[in-house]
Amino acid sequence: MISVRRMLQQALRVSGRSAFPLLKWAEKWAEGAAAGPDGTTVRSLDDMPGPSVLGFAWDLFARRGLSKLHQLQVGALQRYGPMWKASFGPITTVHVAHPALIEQVLRQEGQRPMRSDLSSWKDYRKLRGQHYGLLTSEGEEWQEVRSLLAKHMLRPKAVEAYDQTLNGVVSDLIAKLRLRRHPEGLVTDIAREFYYFGLEGISSVLFESRIGCLEPVVPKETELFIESINTMFVKTLLTMVMPKWLHWLFPKPWDIFCQCWDNMFEFAKGHIDQRLREAAKKSNCEKVKGHYLAYFLAQTDLPMKTVYSNITELLLAGVDTISGTMSWSLYELSRHPAVQASLRDEVLSVLEGRKVPQAADVARMPLMKAVVKEVLRLYPVIPANARVITERDIQVGGYLIPKNTLITLCHFATSRDPTVFPNPNEFLPRRWLTKDQSHHPYASVPFGVGKRSCIGRRIAELELYLAIARILIEFDVRPDPKGVSVKPMTRTLLVPENVINLQFVER
Repeated sequence: MISVRRMLQQALRVSGRSAFPLLKWAEKWAEGAAAGPDGTTVRSLDDMPGPSVLGFAWDLFARRGLSKLHQLQVGALQRYGPMWKASFGPITTVHVAHPALIEQVLRQEGQRPMRSDLSSWKDYRKLRGQHYGLLTSEGEEWQEVRSLLAKHMLRPKAVEAYDQTLNGVVSDLIAKLRLRRHPEGLVTDIAREFYYFGLEGISSVLFESRIGCLEPVVPKETELFIESINTMFVKTLLTMVMPKWLHWLFPKPWDIFCQCWDNMFEFAKGHIDQRLREAAKKSNCEKVKGHYLAYFLAQTDLPMKTVYSNITELLLAGVDTISGTMSWSLYELSRHPAVQASLRDEVLSVLEGRKVPQAADVARMPLMKAVVKEVLRLYPVIPANARVITERDIQVGGYLIPKNTLITLCHFATSRDPTVFPNPNEFLPRRWLTKDQSHHPYASVPFGVGKRSCIGRRIAELELYLAIARILIEFDVRPDPKGVSVKPMTRTLLVPENVINLQFVER
């Protein structure tokens, strides 16, 4: 626990509309602090503010709150302060929206932290007899796979080895953008093109083979896979909040949800089996070249069903991360031509006449990293993460939170809080380059922190850096001539509410 004095200092760094609830929270903190022997208050969940059950249900369903969960975070922060509770049936969730409080939660998560219970995802696996992957497994099962993949996906030198493979995918993306352009350079629904790019990129890493996502005609099974991802995420929130008995009365959402997962598992299994058959054809004396992850996992003692589950989950995670971040990055750069020009100058200066950047070049591109950081601050792929501390009760913000309580980490609200980031709704990449303007390390953590952070972070970032650099070398990216402004929406993940159309003008 941090001291009362430090907590009050952080709480009192306020301005504007959010000041009043934060001040009220600070006052309560100070009132109860003397009761604790170590200078900290210990309150129960009964003392925590939050909406009524009916009010929360009204926001979720009557006001279409499932697609606006990120906005509900911001509104709740302004009304209740940086900690509040929300009850739905017998379940009470604690919401945390301050970097110091998020840090407290994550520093107490233990050796095998548990994410939120993706109940519908797990119910599907039980129904079909599938195993869990990194996104759904817990405890020792999760730890084993995480340790196996970390050496290939988290070590910088291991990730740098993928740059040639990913650059080949980026070259195909450039060609596809040229093919899709209208006469004025307009490419409609850019997120869809980046879905194909994201799937081709993660597939090249997992299978070390190309699956045709960026060809003029995309294979039908690939189209079905991408459509299944989109629909599955839409149905995830609905199937999670629906009691299981409602599945019998209203079976359609659950049936569609299961069919989407069937399609995704079939897609992944088909590509894994194909690559293993190709490897088996090689003679015993001929070592299989490359380091693609599907083959690596298959050579361990893991059951094949576990391999299938992990590859399926890595595929869907990689697609959405790349698609969303690429779309928002170019959307913001198109609306801020001065930033785009500065970033292009940085890339050209580092490459010194070369057309294709390498992984090692990125270290000399601070503005590039700042642009991606700022995009992920404004549009975190996961607007809220969660933890369930199963080993013991913990103290956060002066409240005693019983073990097994679902704690939601409100990243969207935290990264848009004016007390944390001045001008929080403005795209200002240079805020990450100013030495005299430091940010709390937990103020924007789009890939998570700690043991359950995104295992594909380094690969995703490399793919983003390489793609943005190449696009800026080839094109001047301009906004939709119709001047359409695009806002985010929640679809389990944070996605554009409308299609993003951009102009790609040859340089």
